[in-house]
Amino acid sequence: MNSRAHRYARTAIFGICFLVSSVSPAGESETGRPVFTDNEIKVILSHGPWPASASRDPTNRASGKRDAIEFGTRLFFDERLSGKGTVSCGSCHVPERNWTDNLARGVGMAEVDRNTPTVMNLRGGRWYGWDGGADSLWSQSIRPIVDARELAATPQHVAQLVRSDEQLSCRFRKAFGTAPSPGDDDSVLAGIAKALAAFQETLISGRTSFDQFRDALARGAPPSSWNYSEPAQRGLKIFIGKGACTNCHAGPNFTNGEFFSTGLSRFAPGGKPDAGRLDGIRQMKMSRFNLLSMHNDDKTGVSAGHTRLASATEGTAGEFKVPSLRNLVLTPPYGRDGGVESIAEVVRHYADLDPVRMHAKDGRRGVPLKLTAREQSDLVVFLESLSTFNNPWRPDDGGLCSE
Repeated sequence: MNSRAHRYARTAIFGICFLVSSVSPAGESETGRPVFTDNEIKVILSHGPWPASASRDPTNRASGKRDAIEFGTRLFFDERLSGKGTVSCGSCHVPERNWTDNLARGVGMAEVDRNTPTVMNLRGGRWYGWDGGADSLWSQSIRPIVDARELAATPQHVAQLVRSDEQLSCRFRKAFGTAPSPGDDDSVLAGIAKALAAFQETLISGRTSFDQFRDALARGAPPSSWNYSEPAQRGLKIFIGKGACTNCHAGPNFTNGEFFSTGLSRFAPGGKPDAGRLDGIRQMKMSRFNLLSMHNDDKTGVSAGHTRLASATEGTAGEFKVPSLRNLVLTPPYGRDGGVESIAEVVRHYADLDPVRMHAKDGRRGVPLKLTAREQSDLVVFLESLSTFNNPWRPDDGGLCSE
């Protein structure tokens, strides 16, 4: 960071005007404009640039291949993948709703126990699903296909569909260089999942007003080029400071990809507590499609390191994956059980949380943030600035397949 960037980080920026007292809170100028320290600027810069760079998935030989992406696009919206031919991946992950459904809990063949997470910005992850029950994006793509309450299909059903349909069979050959196996249903299902993953890797949210602000900080651009409101800046200062939100919501995608117990979700499916990460590790270890299986295309074994090290312990019970905050405005309701209606309600939860319901990784109880009404409002404004209403995705399944 050059001195010019530091100087501009402490300068007035276009924004909404607020009346403030003559004695300003710490970290603000006398006019109420936030002032960022060198360390705070360093943290802000760690949340970019966006889009974040990502390499191809070594566990998936279809990753990044155009033919596989086109194949996966068609599969994502094909209701024939389901056991009854009535629902598809796109039934719950709706493009116009930021690839979710805005329901408290997803509904396929029946209602499931958890909120439908977006499939936006998934590339480069380590764990997938609320409980991290899959160790790759392609393995995660199999879970809803065979779940009785989602697509309710079987490996045999999916494999036979691809073998018998001329277009799907053609696309399989173009994506993988070989015809679908005539007798190994699991290998065909794994191929389908890898094509679905190749498509989902392309779903990246657009740039936001925060990204413009962050990049201006990095360039040391003059204040006239920054279009970021003062409430958003004050909320950002809380996010990286008093709120300690970056402990979990780190990096360009605003998530560390790990698991935490926040007490935000209250719904107990079937009247029983949701074991969360504890059950997810068990499922992942038992899966015949995990990265320790023959279906992993990375034969070095390096990519399976986190799978080998994952251990189900008592400390993982009730923990759920930290979600990305990008496009948060577009994905209500919130929480693993979809029990929170608004971003403001989420912020109030952390401002006044019950320490008994939230524990840090070291076993210590969480501490309420005790945010004032204005601080809560500013934090909401900042979180809203992480969303863009410009969906860059456009449908393209490649037309008819020919070889």
